[in-house]
Amino acid sequence: MKRGRVESITIQSEVLKTNPLGDPWERELLVYLPPDYSESSRGYPVVYMLAGFSGTGRSFLNFQPWQPNIAERMDRLISQGVPPAILVMPDCFTSFGGSQYINSTATGMYEDHLITEVVPLVDSSFNTLPGRDHRGIMGKSSGGYGALVLGMRHPDIFSAVACHSGDMYFELCYKPDFPKFVSAIERAGGLEVWWQQFNDKPKKSGSDFEAVNILAMAAAYSPDPNKPLGIDFPFDLRTCQIRDDVWQRWLENDPIYMVDRYADSLRSLKLLFLDCGFRDQYNLHFGARILTSRLEELGVPYEYEEFDDNHSNTSYRYDVSLPKVIQALAEQDPGGS
Repeated sequence: MKRGRVESITIQSEVLKTNPLGDPWERELLVYLPPDYSESSRGYPVVYMLAGFSGTGRSFLNFQPWQPNIAERMDRLISQGVPPAILVMPDCFTSFGGSQYINSTATGMYEDHLITEVVPLVDSSFNTLPGRDHRGIMGKSSGGYGALVLGMRHPDIFSAVACHSGDMYFELCYKPDFPKFVSAIERAGGLEVWWQQFNDKPKKSGSDFEAVNILAMAAAYSPDPNKPLGIDFPFDLRTCQIRDDVWQRWLENDPIYMVDRYADSLRSLKLLFLDCGFRDQYNLHFGARILTSRLEELGVPYEYEEFDDNHSNTSYRYDVSLPKVIQALAEQDPGGS
C-alpha cells in the first residue's frame, strides 16, 4: 500500500497576535498529502479536520492502539478506491482548552484565523482544487461543532460538512455541568483563584476537566471584557441561578437555534453528514435528533446515522464520513478522481 506524507508548516497569524490569553500566534499547520501527490500536477480536494476540545491538529496523528491515525486511515481508504485528497489539521487550542473555532474577545479570533489565514495559505502552498466546491470541513465533538457552524456561516468557503457528535442542544450537553462548575469555584474561593489553582496543578482531574470545559464554553459564547478573565457566565456564581440574558447569548450559538438563520447556507451544501452514538455521555444524540428534525422541517438535505457507542474513541467513524465528504468534493474534479 502506497503511503502519503504529512507536512508541518508554521503559520504566523496576524489575527492571533493580540489574543487576550497571550497564547502563541505562531501555529503548527499539519497537512496530509496523498500518495501520488509528488508525481502528479493535478489539483486535489481539501478537507479541513477540526480536533475536539483540548485537542490540536496533531491529535489526529496520535498513536492509538489497534486504530490507525488519520494519515494511515487515509492511505488505506485511498487504496480502497476513495479519491485522493489533502487533509488540513489546524491548531486552534487555547489556554482554556479550546476556541470552539469561533471569534471571541476572551480567547481570540479563531474563526478569522481559519477563514482568512489558513484557507488562503493552503491554497497558495499546495496543489488544491480551489473554490468551495472542492473544500470540506469536518470534526468531532467541539470539532464537529466548529465544522457545522463554519459550514453554516461560510458557504462560500465550504461545500461539504461532516459533524461527528457535535456540541448542540446546550440545555442537555452543558447545563448539567453548571452546578459542578459553581461548586468548584466556591471551593477554591473565587473564579480567578480557581483558575490559578487549575494552572498550578501538575495533574488535572476529571472534575477539573468538567469545570474548565464550562469556562471555555463561556469564553466562546459569552465573552465580556469587563468581567474577570474577560468572561460572563449564564448562571450566578453563588446560587447557580440561570441568567436569562447571558444564556440567550449561548443559545444564539447553539446549532439547534442557528439552523433557521442559516437554512439557505445549509441547503447549498453538496453534503451535510451527521452522526452520534446513541449512548453519548453528553446527551449529544438527543441534540442530533432535534437538529435533524429541524433540518427536515426546513427542507435541508442531510444524512444522519446513529451507532451503538458513546462519545469516546470513535475515530473509526471517519471510515464512514471521509469517503462521503471526499466523494462529494471530487465530483466536479475536471481532472477526474
